[in-house]
Amino acid sequence: MKVNDCVHEAYQNALEKGWWEDERPLGELIALMHSELSEALEEHRNGKQPSEVYYNDNKPNKPEGVAVELADCIIRIFDFCGRYDIDLESILKLKMEYNSTRPYRHGNKVI
Repeated sequence: MKVNDCVHEAYQNALEKGWWEDERPLGELIALMHSELSEALEEHRNGKQPSEVYYNDNKPNKPEGVAVELADCIIRIFDFCGRYDIDLESILKLKMEYNSTRPYRHGNKVI
């Protein structure tokens, strides 16, 4: 499946589930993307390995783990791109091409 197919699928699912009945503030949407990354960090802090997928007794059909939270973030990004008609596939290619021109560790910034 191509990136823009995923964008379309994620956005259509969000539409069908009622998440776009009212316009949502841009900051809220970005915060929700960030919250999925925070959930991935919490999984790591709870001792889960990056590729570990597990199931909780409370919701036995719902996958959990670092990778699952990363997928949730990507799905939120896809939904956002679908809503705002962003050609994510082209933007990814554009940005990766640019990144390939950057110098080694380009500035060596630390956290």
